[in-house]
Amino acid sequence: MAAVNSGTMTEFVCGGDIIVPLWVQDFESFRRWTLSDDFPNRGDIAFLGGKLWVDPSMERDVHNQVKMAVTVGVAALVKAERLGRCYADRMRVVHPELILSTEPDFSFASLESFQRQRIQLRQGKDSLELIGSLDMALEVVSPTSVRKDTALLLDLYHRAGVREYWLIDPLGAAVDFKLYRWTAKKFVSARPKDGWLRSGVFGHSFRLVETANELDLPDFTLEVR
Repeated sequence: MAAVNSGTMTEFVCGGDIIVPLWVQDFESFRRWTLSDDFPNRGDIAFLGGKLWVDPSMERDVHNQVKMAVTVGVAALVKAERLGRCYADRMRVVHPELILSTEPDFSFASLESFQRQRIQLRQGKDSLELIGSLDMALEVVSPTSVRKDTALLLDLYHRAGVREYWLIDPLGAAVDFKLYRWTAKKFVSARPKDGWLRSGVFGHSFRLVETANELDLPDFTLEVR
């Protein structure tokens, strides 16, 4: 797939107090920063095509609980059926041809993808990158990430050959769970059947169920069948 551009930074989307070093001017210097000891251990920091995205916002409770529900549900399935390898957030995923470097809320790479080297784990002395095309990526929308998750990454993940993009929006009255499947032209949203979404990647159907816990706070479970 063709690169979006040469790696030059064309837009800087930044909020808060995270300081980007002056020497970070393009994709390669951004990657060096992410692998350095000076890279922040907080915030949502990504290189999206030519856009450097820096969002220091704290994660909300609902965002955290939704992400945990998916992580627990999918990871248990992957382990039980030996499907591949799951990665929680803070795992940096890189697609050099698309000038993409980001940290999904959750991601999955199948055994076949590793065997065919569609995805590779590159580990240095103090660094780790997952390079290539994921089988599945999850993003949970926050108030400051709407554009990134619903537009920029919807396009870039498709271009990067991500087989399924799970997008969960907890900002409305009810949590909105979409499962996008890769097609040659664009992602296509799977049609729910009685609330269930079928995943070709995992060979199962999923639905996200919301209840209230003992503290009367929202609680979430990812059901699998």
